[in-house]
Amino acid sequence: MNTNITPPHAPLSHPQYRPDIDGLRAVAILAVVAFHAFPNWVNGGFIGVDIFFVISGFLISTIIMGSLERDSFSFVDFYKRRIRRIFPALALVLAACFAFGWFVLLPDEYMQLGKHIASGAGFVSNFALWSESGYFDNAADTKPLLHLWSLGIEEQFYIVWPLLLWSACKLRLNLLALALAIALISFALGAYDVRSDAVAAFYSPQSRFWELLVGSVLAYMALHKNLLFNNFRNNVDAGPGQAILAQTPEANGAMLRNFLSVLGALFIAKGMLVIARGMEFPGWWALLPVLGAALIIAAGPHAWINRVILSNRLMVWFGLVSFPLYLWHWPLLSFAHIVEGKTPSDAIRLAAVLIAIALAWLTYWLVEKPVRSGTHSNAKTAALAGLMFVVGYAGYDVYSREGLAFRLPKLIAQLTEYEYDYQKAFRQGTCFLTPDQNYPAFSACESLEKGGDEKPTIYLWGDSQAAQLFAGYKDAFGEKYKIIQRTAAACPPFINPEIKGLPHCKEVNEYILKSIASKKPAKVVLSVSWTTNKDWRKIEETVIQLHNIGITDIDLIGPIPQWSAPLPRELWLYSMQNKLSLFSVPYRMNFGLNNNFMELDPQLHDFAQKIHVNYISPSKIMCNELGCITRLGDTTDTLTSYSRDHLTEAGARYLVSHFPMK
Repeated sequence: MNTNITPPHAPLSHPQYRPDIDGLRAVAILAVVAFHAFPNWVNGGFIGVDIFFVISGFLISTIIMGSLERDSFSFVDFYKRRIRRIFPALALVLAACFAFGWFVLLPDEYMQLGKHIASGAGFVSNFALWSESGYFDNAADTKPLLHLWSLGIEEQFYIVWPLLLWSACKLRLNLLALALAIALISFALGAYDVRSDAVAAFYSPQSRFWELLVGSVLAYMALHKNLLFNNFRNNVDAGPGQAILAQTPEANGAMLRNFLSVLGALFIAKGMLVIARGMEFPGWWALLPVLGAALIIAAGPHAWINRVILSNRLMVWFGLVSFPLYLWHWPLLSFAHIVEGKTPSDAIRLAAVLIAIALAWLTYWLVEKPVRSGTHSNAKTAALAGLMFVVGYAGYDVYSREGLAFRLPKLIAQLTEYEYDYQKAFRQGTCFLTPDQNYPAFSACESLEKGGDEKPTIYLWGDSQAAQLFAGYKDAFGEKYKIIQRTAAACPPFINPEIKGLPHCKEVNEYILKSIASKKPAKVVLSVSWTTNKDWRKIEETVIQLHNIGITDIDLIGPIPQWSAPLPRELWLYSMQNKLSLFSVPYRMNFGLNNNFMELDPQLHDFAQKIHVNYISPSKIMCNELGCITRLGDTTDTLTSYSRDHLTEAGARYLVSHFPMK
């Protein structure tokens, strides 16, 4: 086989158009959009991305393998096509996010957006996001370009796979064996990583490539195994047909085609119903959407579901605009969340989806089609490459210049210049353990607490809500009491906790209980994130254990004031809406408060009385009918909170200074 890189005058092979594949694209994009807009309605809608991967692997591999078979494959032509296919809509969306972010994002947020624009333009978004956090973390809703992780994986596949196929042809290797071997290795890596490092499994190309390679295997079978497949499906048709009808029907493969498409549809439907955030995904669960999509594609355009449902004009229309719709919908939903300072209402999210559909249609007809068709393809390719470079560089410039704070009024910009070092305040790594640390790490904390053994002891136990109080207790009671802090991230002060993702929490709490029994502190303080830990019975079990070892003075700390967005952002939104300067920012504010903590407060008060502990209400100390305290002075380092529900040292000192002490 001749495998020249750029054969003269020979166009790339292109698969025959199948409207049912556009219909399958519609299923994928509608599932993703529905999940992002209304996650409680479509729990597993995010598997639409996995369907896209299979489709992409099938179509791209069909082009490459078919071109190699015809001796017409050209790397130059292949990547020119990719540029004209991907760059127009992507550059437009990146530029729109850059422009909108200029007006609505604080410097640290705009800095992060700049990083994501640069990584999106360079098709490495998955690596950038991998280094930051997980797909389903609390900050995900405020990352307008979060969804570009999947585009990064696809483009990385488009770089690696053509080179491997071309090399395999040069070496006369079996392409099917190559695809199957790499797919199995990739799947095995993903299945392992999803248990050991779920974030890596989600964003890593090596644990995702198998999904695209399933499409590649389909492409190979379609190009090289038609005769074998036809004989097989004819036998399948004839056997059941004869058994059921007592006669041999015409063997045209219809029964097998319909069986494959129905089974594929059931797999996808099952995936959307049972797969949900928090599960080990991708891993084994990803087989449902991947095999479902593969079976539907393998069924061919003449299967009933493919012909009647997926080839429906409306489904095909959504399939045609699926790429720009994917690009537009998440930035609109994310910016709506940012501007609102909380999850937008159903009406706003529905409006964002409808606007995204309209923008997708306009992008497809006014941008994508004119660029992809017509003459001057070389000039268009060069212009698009240059445009993408400019957009990527603009994003990098925003990132390197720390969010361009000069965009904002000087006094407003000061709100975000204060960088709160919570790790230092919480004493992370020593007295506040990270999820990967176990109780022996507390030995470093013990060395920090040497001395003062003649004083009575106050013992802080809980998660980050307890850790944030240390500075306040040290400042208010440090002269008369020895303050001991034993806290761990997301680990509530429960007896025998079973919390997914926190393998050491149980052992940490067992150690803490033994430590309390040994040290016999004068007071034990229990503090927990009440919004995430709702099993109050576990707190009661802890209190019973403390009483059993002779601890009678126990303080239970209620929820602190909670904001819909980080307090600096809420102050900025309030100041913009009311045209205020920093010095006019209210001392107390109702704007942006998440009132759930106020509703919990009286319930927790009654609960504390029931289990015979002292209840301390931060909401009564920091809030009244005018709102909750936002600042303790006229400078940014006096803000009471740096996030939605965590205090600064200034806020902790103010709060604890008002705690009663026997």
